[in-house]
Amino acid sequence: MAFDFSSMTVDLSTMPTTIDLGHAWLGGLVLVLLVLYIAKKGKSVEVEKIVEKIVEVEKIVEVEKPVEKIVEKIVEISVEKIVEVEKIVEVEPKLKTSAPDAALQLLSLLQQEARFIDFMQEDLKGFADAEIGAAARVIHEGGHKVLNEYFTFAPIRSEDEESRISLPAGFNASEVRLTGNVVGEAPFNGTLIHRGWKVTDVKLPKLAEGHDVRIVAAAEVEL
Repeated sequence: MAFDFSSMTVDLSTMPTTIDLGHAWLGGLVLVLLVLYIAKKGKSVEVEKIVEKIVEVEKIVEVEKPVEKIVEKIVEISVEKIVEVEKIVEVEPKLKTSAPDAALQLLSLLQQEARFIDFMQEDLKGFADAEIGAAARVIHEGGHKVLNEYFTFAPIRSEDEESRISLPAGFNASEVRLTGNVVGEAPFNGTLIHRGWKVTDVKLPKLAEGHDVRIVAAAEVEL
């Protein structure tokens, strides 16, 4: 049985726009049949145009599969090192703030009884030793009176001066001052140069209300 190719018509517009492997094979088969048909009928058909038409219809659609990219995120954790630094701070001992009233009162008493400030403020270069000695006697008598009247003293060391004494470990450094060749640690053996003094009682007179203690010696006017 002969196949009648004359009854075949090909509508190229009905061909799919996206062609997979099956469609491509079918398109190739149709192309072969068309060539055979043209060769049998002897009709002058431009094969190149038909091929171009088929190639135009065959559009290969590339489907790009998304590629999963695994991104490894490296998180750098900065560990802060807390370093405790032991800082040695030398703290100066707190100094007591002493009121000047008592000191000013003592100066006033020494000036009153011994003319102490006058003597200390005087330029002694122009005076003879005999004159200075005579003034010192007055100052000594007045100063002795003030000290014995308002203060009570006691020697720190009971030993005689120029005698040999021993200072044990832990002695009171505020009462005894070491001089000379001080080497090593206590106990120390040495010569007592000065017995020292400490005040055991203070009996300064009371100040009248409104009295200005800064006036240690009032000016004198003779009428």
